[in-house]
Amino acid sequence: MGGRERLLGAFSKGRPALIPYLTAGYPSLEGAREVARAYLEAGADVLEIGVPFSDPLADGPTIQDTTARALENGADMDYCLGLAGEFSGRAPVVLLVYYNLIFARGVERFVREAAGAGVSGVVVPDLPVDEAGEPARAVEKGGMAFCPLAAPTSTDERLEKIGSLASGFVYCVSVAGVTGVREKLPPGAVELLRRVRARVSAPVALGFGIGSAEAAREAAGEADGIIIGSRLMQLVGEGGPERAGEWLRGVREALSRTAGRSH
Repeated sequence: MGGRERLLGAFSKGRPALIPYLTAGYPSLEGAREVARAYLEAGADVLEIGVPFSDPLADGPTIQDTTARALENGADMDYCLGLAGEFSGRAPVVLLVYYNLIFARGVERFVREAAGAGVSGVVVPDLPVDEAGEPARAVEKGGMAFCPLAAPTSTDERLEKIGSLASGFVYCVSVAGVTGVREKLPPGAVELLRRVRARVSAPVALGFGIGSAEAAREAAGEADGIIIGSRLMQLVGEGGPERAGEWLRGVREALSRTAGRSH
């Protein structure tokens, strides 16, 4: 089974897919491995691994801080690909990577190496949909899924373009802003999910700011997958991988009581 098929399979388990995020190289090079293991033991369906970048414009303070620390720790692209390769046999791995890093490495080389590491999907937060066609095709050619982002500000016409590029899931951004911890689902998030679902055939996942099991369950009423990042990175900083894993397990239990949407 190819990477793209493995990723799509995570959305067909009869329950919302749980997609926790970790910054590669945080809290340390070895610590990131412990975080990934804790997520998998807690019931993660997909691992989203963030490749550290010096100017993470889509990220709020929590993930910006983890990124700065990871860069200080030496988390370069080679390390990130190696980290993905260590866990891609246990769960589908999605890389969140800014386009500057892909461009610097070369699109063909990046795709070849990511596919070689067993990566299932790629999210590029700073790549506008109007400029994403060629990179998306390259990712698909490598057997991986391209997962574009949709925001509350996206027009219906733009959502249709996003849907045409999505070979994996559509990453719905719950707010018109950066990542961060929010205890309740932001106003408008459910409306966005419904707008996207009406215009795309790919699975729809919600991220940016889900900070409680209650918010995750509410989102799961409309979403095929739940992406959690800032809250988990905050917990890693406060209590290590074990604390983050314990909290994530509670979210997994809450989502498991929520019937998955059929696609």
